[in-house]
Order: sequence, then structure tokens, then C-alpha cells
Amino acid sequence: MGAVFNPEQIDVVILCGGLGKRLHSVVNDKPKPMVVIHHRPFLDILIEYVAGYGFKRFILCIGYMGEVIKDHYEKKSMPLTILFSSEKELLGTGGAIKNAEPLIQSSPFLVMNGDSFCQVELDRFIDFHFSKGGWVTIALARIEDTTDYGLVTMEPSGQIVKFDEKIKVNMKNNNLINAGLYLIEKKSLALIPSNKIYSLEYDLFPEITDGRIYGYVADGDLIDIGTPQRYEKAKQILNRR
Repeated sequence: MGAVFNPEQIDVVILCGGLGKRLHSVVNDKPKPMVVIHHRPFLDILIEYVAGYGFKRFILCIGYMGEVIKDHYEKKSMPLTILFSSEKELLGTGGAIKNAEPLIQSSPFLVMNGDSFCQVELDRFIDFHFSKGGWVTIALARIEDTTDYGLVTMEPSGQIVKFDEKIKVNMKNNNLINAGLYLIEKKSLALIPSNKIYSLEYDLFPEITDGRIYGYVADGDLIDIGTPQRYEKAKQILNRR
């Protein structure tokens, strides 16, 4: 691992507060990150992967059915610090992180979606972030069918210059998408209003496409459990592993 990479000093913020409406036909008695894959909650699999790189401090942003998540980890014995940031009402991805700001100690901090997973070599991802000196680094994935995802336009240097969120057209000449994994410098939180609905993807990221945001292309599969079809695909991919 690179000399600048010290996972024990980097907080991990996981966004777990969404309603997960599209998955209700399959699972409606628990929040989406707690759906079971091979006898384990998806969130357990996510945390275990990240902890495997040496990260120790996790902040779970909980909202809808958040008590299920909190109860699970309060009862679970783990050599990790698990903290909870509760939303009284949905604040969006950026608003949830702003709500968790009092708990965030590190700069940068790692942010993940609780319903998706992209196999990224986190040591290289973080070293890349430090080498660029930006405010935000986004892990990017290449996929064949981009119709249900937002697209990212990136310069050869890695600088992101444009976002096209979910344009519903399969762009053959640009198949880079946001993989839902970010490194964010804490000073970025000054741009996010308190106690308001605010999106990382639609509000913050497009605001800083002026040399402050970079993309890192991941090699691994993007696993997304947001719909019944993707949930089934996730089970197949993780079963192979």
C-alpha cells in the first residue's frame, strides 16, 4: 500500500436511509441494505469488504426502517467502530452526509451507497485521490447498457468535466458510470446546506466540475441491488465469489 494510505485514519460513511421502493415486491420487511444474500445481509458483505483493507470506523446514515440496521449492529460483535447518523426525514445523499458531519472526523472520508458495491482496490483508489489533490474522487464503472444510469465524461487526466444523470439512452461511445463510491474532502461539506434535501449526484458534483473532481475507473463488477432483477444478478455474482 502507498505511504499516504492509512485506512485507520479514514472514516467510512455508508448511505443506508433510502426507501427502496423498487425492491418492495421482493423484500418489504427490512431496509434495502439489509436484504439477505447467501444468508447474510448485503450491508455485512459491504462492510466486510471495506474492513478487509484496514478501515475501522464506520458511520451508517440511517432513515427508513433504520432501527433494523441499528439493532443488528448493536447486537453484533465486531472489531470495528459502528456509529449511526439518523435522519428524521429523507434528506437525499448529500443531505444525509451533511447530517452526519458532526460524526465525521477524517478528511478525506470514504462514502458508499448501502445498496451497491463495486470491487475497487481501495488502497489504489485513495492513493489516486491524494495524487490529484481534488475535493472529490468518484469510482467509475464501465457497463454495456447505460440506459438506467448517469454517465460521466472525463478528461485523460482523470478530471471529470460533465455529468449526464439517467438520460435513458444507451451511449455506445461513453459507458462510464458513477459506481456510488466516493472520497470526499471534508471542506466540500461547506457547499451542502443543513437540514435540506440535497443530492451529491445532482447538486454537489455538477457544481465542482472545475478541476475539483476526478474519476477513477474500477476494474470490478458493479453490483446493484436496487431492483428485483439486479438483486437476482447480485446474488449470482456474489455466489461466484
